[in-house]
Amino acid sequence: MSTASTPLTTVRLYRQIAERVRELIAQGRFASGERLPAERDLALQLGVSRPSVREALIALEVEGLIEVRTGSGIYVCPPPSRSSQGIRSARVAETEPVDSDEWGPLEVLQARLLIEGELAALAAHNAQSAQLRAIRSALTLMRREAKAGRPPRDGDEAFHLAVAQASGNSVLLDTLSLYWRARDNTLFERLGVYFENSNSWQLAIGEHQAVLDCIVAHDAPGARRAMQSHLRKAFQRYSAGWRRAPH
Repeated sequence: MSTASTPLTTVRLYRQIAERVRELIAQGRFASGERLPAERDLALQLGVSRPSVREALIALEVEGLIEVRTGSGIYVCPPPSRSSQGIRSARVAETEPVDSDEWGPLEVLQARLLIEGELAALAAHNAQSAQLRAIRSALTLMRREAKAGRPPRDGDEAFHLAVAQASGNSVLLDTLSLYWRARDNTLFERLGVYFENSNSWQLAIGEHQAVLDCIVAHDAPGARRAMQSHLRKAFQRYSAGWRRAPH
């Protein structure tokens, strides 16, 4: 297919990609019920990264334009009939359509990777006893939530913010808090459907323990490496969720 048009910019790139795909569907390039090209092929054709394509496809799925069929692929949804349009509109309303200003989840993870390794290293230097207790308490909460069969999101957030608090840098703490607030959006929630499971959270808990061990040992380089390793693996797990389908 031809993709010649105005070059994409980096501002809310996934939204621009979603609009490109929407236009191709409207033009009949992808017919109703047709499977979309593989994610890697879309990325190549549009000249963008696979994570950006993935975020765009999530946005389009939330809006009801495409459907992810596990083990099969991603398909264009048929246009709703008049009788079903009200039902579909209600379903889309329930999922809170993606706001154009929402940050992409994978882009947020990449930003966190840039700062959280340094936060962990600073925490290894600066953490006081009370702050170490707060980090341990957050990890305990993660384990308790996972044991109860719930995604340990509260403990996860508490852990990362406790590490940031222990760093002693209030500017970086405020920055990380902003990144965490971005998690409360539709894209993050939908991506979690494909990514989060008991096994992935057990892996994450082990990675958090490695960060804590380095901070307690005042091993700043080790804490940096452990945090960066955790976030890289988290990024890979989010990405791998789409591999349940041949994309």
